[in-house]
Amino acid sequence: MSKEHPVEHIEPVPVSEALPSRKVLRSWLLPLVQQDTARALRLLIIDYIIFFALIFAAMAAPHFWQRLLASLASGYWIGRLFILGHDACHQSYTPHRKLNRLLGRIAFLPSLSAYSLWEVGHNVIHHGFTNLKGVDFIWIPASKEEYDAMSGPRKALERFYRSGFGPWLYYMIEIWWKKMYFPNKKHKPSDRKSFFWDNVLVTAFAAIWLLAIVLIAPAFNVSIISALITAFVIPFIFWNGMIGWAVYVHHTHSRIQFYDNKKEWTAANPFVTTTVHLTFNKPWGAMMHHIMEHTAHHLDMTIPLYKLKAAQDKLEELLPGRIVVQKFSVRWYFKNAKQCQLYDYVNKQWIDFNGRPTVNA
Repeated sequence: MSKEHPVEHIEPVPVSEALPSRKVLRSWLLPLVQQDTARALRLLIIDYIIFFALIFAAMAAPHFWQRLLASLASGYWIGRLFILGHDACHQSYTPHRKLNRLLGRIAFLPSLSAYSLWEVGHNVIHHGFTNLKGVDFIWIPASKEEYDAMSGPRKALERFYRSGFGPWLYYMIEIWWKKMYFPNKKHKPSDRKSFFWDNVLVTAFAAIWLLAIVLIAPAFNVSIISALITAFVIPFIFWNGMIGWAVYVHHTHSRIQFYDNKKEWTAANPFVTTTVHLTFNKPWGAMMHHIMEHTAHHLDMTIPLYKLKAAQDKLEELLPGRIVVQKFSVRWYFKNAKQCQLYDYVNKQWIDFNGRPTVNA
């Protein structure tokens, strides 16, 4: 465990004053940058045990509705495991770099995510240039001119992606298939042997997973096709929907701005102003390993997930009125999807597919 830092008394920064630098903001959270190896291992082992139990139930439970429930729950647990791998990839999960790389690859296996590709695409590109068009590539909105230039089928796909119902398909096609699973030269950030071998690793895991279904399902009088659907296809689609939705609500909001000019982006202190803290009535934050405390995570990637809630609370206490905090509701979610369709990068405002302003119009 890393050495603790003393907690200093810090006065909140009024909205009328300039936002402190990232270095200063991160210094406020130093007491929370403490990795705990035993806790990290415990979280991974417990989540893997639950995942394997759910996958077994999804192919061997006696009734289809039981297999379906286990299928959906296993997709959710793939997401929980991925969040642990995400932390390890940021080197915030344990104090040990090599152990983090190992645990990250293990945690990423059920989501079929290549560790090294995620490390570059997420850590370097997304975190390094959050919401900067032309560099960051996750949920960056198109301009009206770009939308008008799309073909008819591509326009229809864009409308579905941003309808509120499309995060699963967006992530599966635009992120996982194009950029994370044996990406071609156009979508590959560079040429590294690790990209190929990490994809081989997750493909081998998928092959073992599928083979296990084929061998185990008949022993419980379950058809192989049915078992493949409930123990592999549905969990994988659910997982894609889970991460697609999470990344969408982290950065898509009527108060969140996007940039196509690096100078403007830098001046906006994007490590605080480009993310949303989504809150819930029930403890869903803990159920998602606190990944929804996203402002603190973007400010300092070295804060482990088991410290993010305290870090987020501290930021909101010291920066009142600065951080976008949104209480989740289904009504808000679909209203947000309707407001955030295209983006006017000149006037810094969200517009609909017809080019009309949707916020403060």
